[in-house]
Amino acid sequence: MSRRLALTLAFALAASPAAAEEVVVFAAASMKNALDDLASQWQAETGNQVVISYAGSGKLAQQIVAGAPADIFVSAAPNWMDEVQNAGLVVEGTREDLLGNTLVLIAHGKDAAPVEIGAGFDLSALLGDGKLAMAMVDSVPAGQYGKAALTALGQWDKVEPAVAQSDNVRAALALVSTGEAPYGIVYATDAAADDNVTVVGTFPADSYPAIVYPAALLTGAADAADKAFYEALSGEAAHAAFSAQGFAILK
Repeated sequence: MSRRLALTLAFALAASPAAAEEVVVFAAASMKNALDDLASQWQAETGNQVVISYAGSGKLAQQIVAGAPADIFVSAAPNWMDEVQNAGLVVEGTREDLLGNTLVLIAHGKDAAPVEIGAGFDLSALLGDGKLAMAMVDSVPAGQYGKAALTALGQWDKVEPAVAQSDNVRAALALVSTGEAPYGIVYATDAAADDNVTVVGTFPADSYPAIVYPAALLTGAADAADKAFYEALSGEAAHAAFSAQGFAILK
């Protein structure tokens, strides 16, 4: 290779932009609107790419433990983050409680009458012959929180036969939005993301465990972009995106 050609190649390489890096995030389905907004902003600012896989937190945790390539995990409940951490897959010192949420009862349409959820609340009578849409009550946090609330209110045994369980909370939201189920239990942030449902009641805070979204950088994270996006989750832009969807900011 001639000296002139070598110099030309060196200048071309120096002038070319660095290759974009990819950040793979596994996140609870309830985060979709806010996290998509944040990722879009961050991608535009950095030139890096964020690939987000949304599902129920239990399913995501199981995939991560089984070896799925993820850089960041945001769960809708501490117990599923515990599973990942106990498997040795969380970078030490990075786990943080990021967000909080509220559990609500939603109805199809915009004209549904409000109900008082508390002593004397009869959800079974409200449902009639209809179904109650919920996320999977044994593995998805929204379903687990919902079952806990209904149990505390003495309603679970009465309504269990009418529960239509979905893979994640957004799928439960869709059942109510389309009218396939007249009522459903979701997070307040999910209800805010759909114009075809109405929040008709809010479950008492003492009827279910506090809803906490822990986030962590995973041991599979291999580049600076992974750490940068993880840090962005608790930055000002993230706070604005999460607050706009109704999340409580914990960090």
